Amino acid sequence: MRFGILGPLEVWTDAGEVVAVGGPKPRALLTALLLDVGRVVDFRGESANAVQARVSRLRRGLPDGLIESTGGGYRIVVDPDDVDVHRFERLAAEGRRLLVAGAAQRAAGALREALGLWRGPALVDLPGARARVARLEEARLAATEDLVEAELATSGTSVGRLRELVDAHPFRERLRGQLMRALHDDGRTADALAEFDRARRLLRDELGVDPSDELSAVHLALLRAERPPRRGLAAQLTRIVGRDDELARLADPVRLATVTGPGGIGKTRLAVEAAGRWARDVCFVDLSPLTDGTQVPHAVLGALGVREPGFARTDPVDRLLAELRDQDTVLLLDNCEQVLDAVADLVRRLLSACPRLAVLATSREPLGLTGELLVPLEPLPEGPAVALFAERAAAVRPGFAAGPEVARVCRLLDGLPLAIELAAVRLRQFDVAELAAQLENQEHFRLLSRGDRTAARRHRTLRAVVAWSWHLLRPDEQALARRFAVFTGGATADAVAAVCGSDDALADLVDRSLLRVRAGRYRMLDTILLYCKEELADSQEEPELRHAHARYFLDLVQRADPDLRRAGQLDRLAELSAEHDNLVAALRWSARHDRPTAMRLVTAAAAYWWLSGRRDEVAEVAATLLDDVPDGLEEEYVSCVAHAGSHATEEHRARATEVLRCLDRPLRHPFGAAVWAMTRGPGPRLPALLLRDDPWNTALERLGEALVELLDGHPAAGERSLADVLARFRRLGERWGVAQALDWLAFAAGLRGEWARAHELWREALDLLAALGARLESADVLGRRAACLVRQGEWAAAEADYRRAAELGARPDAPAVDLGLARLARLRGDVPEARRLVDRAVAAVHAGDPAAVLLRSDITTEAARLAGPDDALRLHRRALDSVTASGVADAVEGLAGALDDGERAAFLLGTAVALRGVAVVGDPDVARAVERARDAVGPDAFAEAYARGAGQTRQQALTALSADRR
Repeated sequence: MRFGILGPLEVWTDAGEVVAVGGPKPRALLTALLLDVGRVVDFRGESANAVQARVSRLRRGLPDGLIESTGGGYRIVVDPDDVDVHRFERLAAEGRRLLVAGAAQRAAGALREALGLWRGPALVDLPGARARVARLEEARLAATEDLVEAELATSGTSVGRLRELVDAHPFRERLRGQLMRALHDDGRTADALAEFDRARRLLRDELGVDPSDELSAVHLALLRAERPPRRGLAAQLTRIVGRDDELARLADPVRLATVTGPGGIGKTRLAVEAAGRWARDVCFVDLSPLTDGTQVPHAVLGALGVREPGFARTDPVDRLLAELRDQDTVLLLDNCEQVLDAVADLVRRLLSACPRLAVLATSREPLGLTGELLVPLEPLPEGPAVALFAERAAAVRPGFAAGPEVARVCRLLDGLPLAIELAAVRLRQFDVAELAAQLENQEHFRLLSRGDRTAARRHRTLRAVVAWSWHLLRPDEQALARRFAVFTGGATADAVAAVCGSDDALADLVDRSLLRVRAGRYRMLDTILLYCKEELADSQEEPELRHAHARYFLDLVQRADPDLRRAGQLDRLAELSAEHDNLVAALRWSARHDRPTAMRLVTAAAAYWWLSGRRDEVAEVAATLLDDVPDGLEEEYVSCVAHAGSHATEEHRARATEVLRCLDRPLRHPFGAAVWAMTRGPGPRLPALLLRDDPWNTALERLGEALVELLDGHPAAGERSLADVLARFRRLGERWGVAQALDWLAFAAGLRGEWARAHELWREALDLLAALGARLESADVLGRRAACLVRQGEWAAAEADYRRAAELGARPDAPAVDLGLARLARLRGDVPEARRLVDRAVAAVHAGDPAAVLLRSDITTEAARLAGPDDALRLHRRALDSVTASGVADAVEGLAGALDDGERAAFLLGTAVALRGVAVVGDPDVARAVERARDAVGPDAFAEAYARGAGQTRQQALTALSADRR
């Protein structure tokens, strides 16, 4: 059943039928019960019998059990929402809450429903209830005012109706203010101002008071024609890309969250997107124009639409607290960094006093409040960055499709969304390749100088974005950021302190999103780094900082060098690899400005350059240091010649050989001698003096001796020496030396056909080199293993090793790889492919490629095997003429395979065994040469000639070949 007491008492069934209640006394009793529904009503002062009689009459017309009797009175058991007065109170309260929260449209609906329940004066059937009636009438009038407020905020309200309300309640200042606002909205500002004058006279004449602050504020706002609405979220023109994880963190509103990151990273865009998904009213407050923290509360008041000057006599923070105390609202405070302390203080006070308020902030750094949820933004990963570029590019170049160059552009832009969007717009003038080329020339600021004309100035160009952050820094922070630009690839705190003079402001720069720190390493985004480099170039500090930078990294590699030849080499390699960009930058600068430091850097880091597979990166720089031999830097000169590779001339190499011969002290950095030996090829042994007093030096010397024995016809002695070398390096825990010994032991086993042993040794060697990151060394080992696999007949596995070697090597067309693949192609019958690869290797020889020059004889031998009969012998003889002592056996076998003289061929095949000290097992070219010679002269003659050749000493064989050449 439903009951109405906001007017004459009415009772209806659920079907809407009216239920008769009876005379005045039963109606008064029921009205009293309904007014206090659910509570016991004590009818004291009346005859108990009379009350009981009235209750009995009521019960006859109402459902059983509706009216309960208790020891102290009676109670009606109905749902309060079925009684109009209680439903009114609930709806009026709900309307007020929605209005305060800014949901004016919903508030208006609730308030209209509430006021629609009134059918006339309240409680007309309950005599003596004047106080209750007065409270209800006040509630009705307050709800009417709330409805007018909601209508003013939405569709507007009737001026005529408001005039009637004001006339009926002339001292209600809120109604008067609403009438003034309605008149102003109707274009009748003069009438609105006149209405204030009437109210002021009435209040003074009748009550002797002035208008309230609220009414005065409306008056002053009208004088300035200024009543700003609450500032909500602007509709976004584009979709957000690549921020799913961050949006997930902000899926539900929290009391306080701050989106942090450098300029241009997309903080505002993310915050607007996240707040727009919350089912709450949001007020957007742009703090970027502010320079004074005292302006922050006024900016928030203005965004809320209450920035009227009439409140100037009230503390703005108190006014904010009054406005927001009961509101279910989100404040989105954008660009807090320049007034951070004031924002933090205000947010703390607001959140403490306003339990339903939430704050979402964007800032270069956190607010630093307890309970703050931080959402740091990182640059976009490659996939989302490319997607963002493609989407924005399609807007200026319809049909645009992203190719591989787009990923390069995005990497050069640090994955910064704003930079990517600025770059995409430039496709009106450039293609993607041109964009990438200009960015690689570090022309970011010139290129990305045309943005959205309607955007804030700080977001129109890339330079403006970075400059905004720069000018917010303290002088000491600017100094450290400027000096940090001397680093390439980041730095540790120790490096910053040593080079920049102090690291006191490091944490502050991290907080301000100018630096990022990962695992103790500080890095700066390239776009920020470019700006700081300009600042550094404009200062007087750069030369001194560059000197300090080079000295620091020279000291680092000098301290690391001994460990690179001991068990701790992996840790040191990791440390130096992290500093690789700094090492190269220090080397390049020193080569131009401080030659001794540059020479020392090349030499002290020799083990690092070699073991990490980066020796080719320093070749050109090392070649600029070879003009003369500075006093005291003789060892360094030799190391620079070794690292210069093909950039060094024969004159340079001869001078380095003489320098080594004349040195009268042990080497400070003996790995440079190892590089010299490995790049120069066979030659005189290093003087023993240079390598004494150090177990690694001794092991290195023994390795050189073992290789000479192995490759110069004494394989058994060479293997014994290699076993000793292996033991020495294992005791030191030095992986490179162990891998060298294992590799050559595997090579020797492979010559004899001990395939299982060879591959086990190679596996261990490659594992060690992989742990070191020695890519070029691994490529060499794979090449030797592939040659063994060819002899085994495992051609597919051999090709896989050659191709893996190409991937690891300095270039995919390395002469050694071309030579191996050419031989495989020939053996498979693919002569055109074999000739193509050999021709490329021959071209490398003619171009002076040092790797190809060392292989000249082998390349010529392979070319001879592909040539016709007339050219084959000539090429094989040329190969024999150009061969070094260690490779002469291969050339001899090649010549033997081309001879028509079977006996001579058999003798040369035996001579190759004498030269090598062992018969190679499984070589298909040797097998064909043997078969051809045996068929030509018969088995017995072949055996006799072969035995004569194999029975020579190595020296006899070399002498015979020399005579044959003459």
